[in-house]
Amino acid sequence: MEFNQYLRHFKAILDADQPQPPFDNPDYMKYTKINWSRMNRWLKNGALSKEIVQAIQQIQAPQTWVLITEPWCGDAAHSVPFIVKMTQLNDQITLEIQLRDTDSEIEQYRTRGGKSIPKLIIRDASGKDLATWGPRPEPCQVIYDDLMAAQVDFDTLILELQKWYNKDKGRLLQKELLPMLTQ
Repeated sequence: MEFNQYLRHFKAILDADQPQPPFDNPDYMKYTKINWSRMNRWLKNGALSKEIVQAIQQIQAPQTWVLITEPWCGDAAHSVPFIVKMTQLNDQITLEIQLRDTDSEIEQYRTRGGKSIPKLIIRDASGKDLATWGPRPEPCQVIYDDLMAAQVDFDTLILELQKWYNKDKGRLLQKELLPMLTQ
């Protein structure tokens, strides 16, 4: 689906009188509502670096960026908006969003054996993978791994990752994608 379809899908989940699984679980719905707010904040206020803008604008051959995500994913709420902004800078880039839990390619792009998202796959016009990224910037992954090893509760995990994303403001995502776009 394209990004506007994803936004409509996301909003329909939030507006449903009788949400479908997994959103009928109050915890899923709570985080999905928070993610809607976070995603829209980054769409409005998130800034792209000069370097990433230049790299994107220099792409001269068609590419498809496949973004595997879900509205309930907290990491996606912080990364998807920046990826979307990047794809909007160049008509050579087509963004295709796949929902992880319904008919996505996630099985081919597992991270450490898991179905972690968001996952970005950059492909050339022939469908060859040029690069993959995800599910979160490496320094954030280290924090995640440390917190998981410490067996913190889920709310603490979410809070600590949120603090990191708010401080980072999408910079390390862009820094990690930059060499993938300029090789």
